[in-house]
Amino acid sequence: MTLKLYYEQDADVKLVQSKKVAVIGYGSQGHAHALNLKESGIEVVVGLASTSKSIDKARNAGLRVMETSEAASWADIIMILVPDEVMASMFVESIAPHLSAGNSVAVAHGFNFHFDKVSVPEGVNVFMVAPKGPGHTVRREYVEGSGVPCLVAVKQDVSGNTFDLALSYAKAIGGTRAGVFETTFREETETDLFGEQTVLCGGLTSLIRAGFETLVEAGYSPVMAYFECLHEVKLITDLIFEGGIANMRYSISNTAEFGDYLTGPKVIDDAVKDRMKKALSKIQSGEFADEWLEEYRSGAGRFKSMRDQGADHPIEDIGRELRSRIKFSSGNQLVDKELN
Repeated sequence: MTLKLYYEQDADVKLVQSKKVAVIGYGSQGHAHALNLKESGIEVVVGLASTSKSIDKARNAGLRVMETSEAASWADIIMILVPDEVMASMFVESIAPHLSAGNSVAVAHGFNFHFDKVSVPEGVNVFMVAPKGPGHTVRREYVEGSGVPCLVAVKQDVSGNTFDLALSYAKAIGGTRAGVFETTFREETETDLFGEQTVLCGGLTSLIRAGFETLVEAGYSPVMAYFECLHEVKLITDLIFEGGIANMRYSISNTAEFGDYLTGPKVIDDAVKDRMKKALSKIQSGEFADEWLEEYRSGAGRFKSMRDQGADHPIEDIGRELRSRIKFSSGNQLVDKELN
């Protein structure tokens, strides 16, 4: 497989510096994009509803704020960084009527565009710049002179240079310092949802709780169950993040490594993979997107109930107590094969 990455020398920040950019929303990603753009020499405003609680936050950070529709009318590039569930209606009401030929609409996640919840006029460019990390990390890494890897994709190229513009935008928020990968709206959206549901969020949290419950139900201390099934997850994932699964296995004991090979595939077996395939199919068909948007439109009662139930799990109680009493330390590289 040929892997094409784009770095600082591959992007011309002057392209986006020649544009006026409206960042719609001021949450985790919104605040990072707006501040990074400003400090990269971009003329930027933050677009918010007149009732938004984030107006003062943005202004106190030294950013210019406009009402969303005013910002959309003013800008050449409109980067929409609001939750998936509100984007479509907000786009129709506050952005679409103010678009002009040659404008660019951008997002950091393809959900609404890939599943055709948003329709952009033919004369408007559409691109995506998706940092592979939370917005607070995007901001922190930029301030420290580094960056978070980004994905870029083009859905609609009217101007003929939309990919270069997307790359320029990625550079302005720090992405090319780490590396930028080209993808498609379909690939980013479907893999992102799949990863969240089956591994990163849904899969991991369900695995943690199941392990905790198994130990507690067998008579072991909730403290020990917490340490073994939740606390040490960060230690393991840090090792994997640093150098892959083999790096983690290099660091752990031979006993742990043997148990990894012997027991892991029995717990996460082909039946789990089959269920993952069903989850992926539900994502690909758009069924999950429709289910989530309908849940939101109906008041999100089921969603809120699941959130409350999760927060009430015993692992949360013991976790709060232990975290308040543990002295955490931080370091740099976890494994140095020259030293350990």
